[in-house]
Parts: sequence; C-alpha cells; structure tokens
Amino acid sequence: MVRANGAVSLRELARVVQTSEVTVRRDVRALEAEGLLDRRHGGAVLPGGFTRESGFPQKSHLATAEKTAIADLAAGFVEEGEAIVVGAGTTTQELARRLARVPGLTVVTNSLLVAQALAHANRVEVVMTGGTLRGSNYALVGSGAEQSLQGLRVSKAFLSGSGLTAERGLSTSNMLSASVDRALVQAAAEVVVLADHSKLGTDTMFQTVPTDVITRLVTDEPPAHDDRAATELQALADQGVQIAVTGASGGATTTGPGGPGASGNDAVPARQQRRDVPLPGPRRQVPGAAAGLRSATALGEQNAGAERARVADLRRR
Repeated sequence: MVRANGAVSLRELARVVQTSEVTVRRDVRALEAEGLLDRRHGGAVLPGGFTRESGFPQKSHLATAEKTAIADLAAGFVEEGEAIVVGAGTTTQELARRLARVPGLTVVTNSLLVAQALAHANRVEVVMTGGTLRGSNYALVGSGAEQSLQGLRVSKAFLSGSGLTAERGLSTSNMLSASVDRALVQAAAEVVVLADHSKLGTDTMFQTVPTDVITRLVTDEPPAHDDRAATELQALADQGVQIAVTGASGGATTTGPGGPGASGNDAVPARQQRRDVPLPGPRRQVPGAAAGLRSATALGEQNAGAERARVADLRRR
C-alpha cells in the first residue's frame, strides 16, 4: 500500500487488514527496521525523505487532529483587516478554513486549496498568484508565480513544509515549491511556520526558510517519548524562534509576545486557554504578554497615586 500510494495512515492499514492499530504499529515498526518504509505520526511513507514528496491525498490523512489544532491556534495570530500570504499545504488549508471568519482580510496565495476554502467568505479578499499548476499539491509554481509576488508587501506569511530543523530551518522535497515559498517569505514582515511535531528534526532536500528568518513556529505537543522533536523545539527556541504549542487537550502554550488571542479577535476557539511559559536558553529580548500586564498594573498604580495627591491638594486649598 505504501509503494502504491506513497503514504498510508495506520487507521487505513488497520481497516484494510482487519486488525488493531496496535498490531499495525508493531508491524510498521518492524518494516521500518528493515528499511522498507519510514514511520510518520499516524502513518508511514516510503523511505528516502530527501527526495520523495507525498501527494495531497496521502498528506491529507496524516496527523489530521494535530493539523486541526495547529490551524486553530495559528488563526489567533491574524488580525482583522490584515493582508497576509498563505502557502500551499494541508495544514495551511486547515488554517484558511478558519480565516474565513476574519473580516476585512486580504489573503495572497498560490494554493488552489487555500483559495477554495476562502471562496465563499464574504469579507475576505483572495488574490492568487500566476504560475503553472502543480497537480500533486494543487499549487501554482514557476516563474509566473514568483514574478507575481514581486513588489508585494504584507504583514505575515504562513507556510508549511516537509521538514523543520534548527540547523537549516524549513525545507521541502520539491525545488519549484521551495522557490515560490522563498518568494512568499520575501513579501512578508513576519514568517509563521505551521508544522506538526512529526516534521521536527526532519531535513529534506530544498531549504525554503532559514531559521533566523522564522518569527514563530506553531506546532503540537510532541509525545513524551519523542526526544528528537523535543530537542529540536528547544534548539529552535534557543535561536530566537517564538514557539506556540497546542496540547492534546486543546490548551495552548506559547513563548514570546502576542500569544494566541492577543490580537483581540475571536478566531481562536474559547477552549484554548493561553499560558505563557518561557523555554530556557538565550532568545530575542521582546516584552511578553506577562511583562505588558506588569507594565499596565504599574501604570495604574502610578495614576491612582497622582489622583490621590491631586485630591489632597484641592482639600488644602
């Protein structure tokens, strides 16, 4: 099944062979030990991640719950009336479905799936790039797409990819897709990467966004046994990337300023309760939400003291 489709989910495997996911997971682990496939969260893909990229039908069945939670959290970083760019991918497609609720938004994209998700949003304007259609991921690529992005300037770029490491940043397996993603990044003041934990520590062939250009990573919480993903998260934080993590229960943990919901819009579901938890290690010195709260409290106390002094002076007169 993996050879025929490029990737397969554990749930689908269990259904086809009529056994439990526990049994399938054990067998997949044995096949990986023989070098016949590579395990991914929730499924398996053909080996050789540096050169092979799964198509949309295969990607859409992998880590679906994680992608949904990441999209919920990422939507909270988009403000009413903003202009943004959104790249191609199954996670960005999930994000687009939530952006349909943000009024006054302008979205520039090279993804037919993103455009389709926003097609019926009354208060969202969609601008598509030119280019040649790449059928495997329904994205417009090539010189036409890149030229249409020249001279463009937006507030944020939301991108996904095939792998993310602290050493090389975001990467993908396709040269044309990587080139367009780089053009999208050039148009944005901030770069937000959406990547589930299975992509952390994975390096693929073409670099799209170097680590020092990534403003924020939105991801899900790695399982307790996944040391590689946890180590990669720490290394990214040490290099100044702001990390926003959504847990299995729907809660959110963020580092850096302006966590989920900070923009004041209601794009993030109410079930996501924000907590600011700084990761250790050197990072960019930017005031966080907690620091802003302390500043506001101090300012309130200062104003109250001034008012008391004014009243006392009036009484003396």
